[in-house]
Amino acid sequence: MATRKTGGRRKYGAKAKNKVGKAMHEMKRGQLRSGRSGKKVKSRKQAIAIGLSEARRSGGKVPRKTKSSSRKRKGHSRKGQSSHAS
Repeated sequence: MATRKTGGRRKYGAKAKNKVGKAMHEMKRGQLRSGRSGKKVKSRKQAIAIGLSEARRSGGKVPRKTKSSSRKRKGHSRKGQSSHAS
């Protein structure tokens, strides 16, 4: 018999669920666009991230972004610029 975890709280609230659902729906219809570039979103992970950030902005219960995900972005360089100062 499987044991159930008792007293645990939900990580994500109902608002987060709704926002992610809407983002996934838009992506499947080809209407979801990236914020900065305005390109069409094709990745499922990216659609979820957009939904969660919208929920975060509108005050939904969503955990903070982890430090590791923000660290990954720093290594990327923009077009025509190198990451090292010369």
